This record gives sequence, structure tokens and C-alpha cells, in this order.
Amino acid sequence: MDFSYTAAQKELYDRVLRFAREQLNHGVLERDRERRFPKKEWRLCGEFGLLGLCVPEKYGGMGLDHLSTALALEALGRGCQDMGLVFALSAHQLACSRPIVDGGSEELKQRVLPKLCSGEWIAANAITEGEAGSDVFMLKTRSEPVGDGYRLTGAKSYASNGPVADVFLVYANSAPEKGYLGIDAFVVTRDMPGVTVGQPIDKMGLHTCLTSSVYLSDVEVSAGQRLGAPCGGAALFTDSMMWERSCLFAGYVGAMERQLEAVAEYAAQRKQGRRPIGRYQAISHRVADMKLRLESARWLLYRACWLRDQGEDAVLEVALSKLAASEGAVQGGLDAVQIFGSVGYSSEFSIERMLRDAVPSTIFSGTSEIQRNLIASRLGL
Repeated sequence: MDFSYTAAQKELYDRVLRFAREQLNHGVLERDRERRFPKKEWRLCGEFGLLGLCVPEKYGGMGLDHLSTALALEALGRGCQDMGLVFALSAHQLACSRPIVDGGSEELKQRVLPKLCSGEWIAANAITEGEAGSDVFMLKTRSEPVGDGYRLTGAKSYASNGPVADVFLVYANSAPEKGYLGIDAFVVTRDMPGVTVGQPIDKMGLHTCLTSSVYLSDVEVSAGQRLGAPCGGAALFTDSMMWERSCLFAGYVGAMERQLEAVAEYAAQRKQGRRPIGRYQAISHRVADMKLRLESARWLLYRACWLRDQGEDAVLEVALSKLAASEGAVQGGLDAVQIFGSVGYSSEFSIERMLRDAVPSTIFSGTSEIQRNLIASRLGL
């Protein structure tokens, strides 16, 4: 396995990093406090190509593989201080655009994907329900055949991008007797009769990625809005989660590197007892551990993406990389707050926000407990 950058990947990484630092960090603190979706920055990301990294070029995307997509998102997480934006655009394309690429009709792809890649439309993944979180296939939302299409009824919770979304990827139970093999996925637009979007949910972190419930009351969709074969939603969801659990968390790897750079600089300059605090072993060992977690997560993630690009199963490797990146980000956030002290705890600076933004990473895209279950199962337990 060779994880060294190609010339094209290095050039992409550098371009994304430079773009993020120059274009996406204006007023981050203010929009985080206001819980405001960054519309201007979203449009800029669309113009750059960041909203369609893994979408084929014929539909307006860049057509990148897993590893190249991850490298671009790593650069974005390193350069962009707004993790809400990084998460929002990652979920938009990995959990929404990718299933359309894989399961949509050619007409649906031509109609929807260019608008998602350009940023004209925003997508939200509507699968989670009140009683279907980690066990996402216990869905209460139903789809019933009606004429040449389907009627959708149900309620979704915690749809990232929900309050600003133009398109929802809705998973519904078409054949409850078949369990997870009875799930279908549908592309539903916000303006369809019967679609109601709830108010933004106040969250601990990722404030600029707005989240809400979505209600479906006898929403009638055509057969062309269904993705894949009948009852093929489970396979589409599973594959999209493999994209998300690998590539999305590259953004957190980038953020961990940005955090480590800030911590190392602060520890080298901040003095206590007439010497920099980084000279004290209690501090230097924390910083060393942050570096260890960063590199462990990075290389586990690169391996997972490389295996996916080779067509391998990679369930074990993806679970390991997701677990390492998410839990490493949370522990890194705790270490950074401790090293910065009162400055780290103050909301006037970015350190405590990085911790708040990291905490949900162990919950979404499959909890840490789910990842450990997957790892254990691959070990024969």
C-alpha cells in the first residue's frame, strides 16, 4: 500500500487548504453564536467544487475516489475553522448525493445532481427517527404503492441541513415483514405537498449546520424518485455510510492537525515558572499524545479509503478509522482546553468550540459503540 500523495492529490490538498484559510473563516465566531447557516461560504464551496467531490464530472462533480475525497476534506477541516460548515457539506454529498449517484435514474441524476454540486440546492439525509437511531432499520415511516408511485407518511428527526434543505433523501419502510430488506430510499423536494420542516434544534456544537425534524404527511412521489430497485434502500444506505464514516471524518483529522498546531505554538510561548509550559512534562506528554492520536487516525483513515478504492470490503478498517478519528477528536479537544486553561474555557476563543464540535462525532454516522460492535464481529466475537 502506497499512501503517498500523487502530484494531483497534493495540488488539490494545497488548493483546498489555501481556499479554506482565505475564504471561509470570516466571521466564524459570530455565525456560530447566532446559529446561522453560512450561505455565502456554501456558495463559495460550490463554486470551488467542494460540494461534489465524489460525484462524477458529467453531473457537475469532481469525480474523485475515496482517498482523494478524504484528502480534500482533510485539507478543508485543517483550513476552515467552521466545523459546522465542514460537516454540513460532507453530509450533503456523502449521505445524499452519493446514494443518488448509485441508485438514481439517469433523468433524476441529470435533474438533481448538478444543482447539489453547484450549491444551488442543499440536501439533507432523513433517516433517523425517534425510535430508529443506531438501529436505523426500525423505521416507522411508511411508503405505500399509489398508482404509479408511492405515498410517504412519517416523521424524521435530527436531519442535518434540514432547516435550509431543498432536497431530502428519505428512507421509508415499504415491506415491514422483510425487516431491513424492506427499506426504500426516495428523493423528496421541500416544495412537495405534505412536507413540513420543523424549527432548528438547539445543539451543543456544530451550530452552523442547522438540524431539524422533517414531517411527511401523505407525500406522493413518483416511481422515478425512488433510488435503486424496489426495497433496495438498505444497500444504498450501507454504502453511503461507508463513504461517510471514512471520508467525512477526514475533516476531523484536518481539524485535529489545526488544533495541534495551535496547542504546540501556545505551549512554546506561554510561560509559567519562568519557562514555557511546553517544557513541563505534564504538558509535553499531552501534546505528544495528541500527535499520536492524529497520526493513528490519519493512517487508519487512509488505509480504509485505499481499500475501498480497491473494491475491498473494508468494514473493519472503516470502523477502526471512524472510531480513532472521532474519539481522538474529543480527547484532543479536552487536552487543548486543559493546556490553554482559562483561555481554552472562554467562549471568546475557538478552543472550547473545537471540543463542542468534536463531541457529536462519536454519535453520528454510527456511535462508537456501533463501531466497536463491527470491529468485534470481524474478530469473530
